[in-house]
Amino acid sequence: MANHKSSIKRIRQADKKKLHNRYYAKTARNAVRKLRITADKTEAAGMLPKISAMLDKLAKRNIIHKNKASNLKSKLAVYVNKLA
Repeated sequence: MANHKSSIKRIRQADKKKLHNRYYAKTARNAVRKLRITADKTEAAGMLPKISAMLDKLAKRNIIHKNKASNLKSKLAVYVNKLA
């Protein structure tokens, strides 16, 4: 266990931040999952910009890697374009 007051505070802050980041990452994963099961093209096309913005924001804040965000956005765009 940490002995210094500052390290105890740093552990508290890290735990709080981890919980916050996990919530937003999980929310984004659920949104991506929801888009992938959508069969309606107009609905999926409406969801795509919101999810892309969400992924960009997560990448900007280093919650997910920027290449992961780009890969997800690309795959989702291909999926939406393939829908009939």
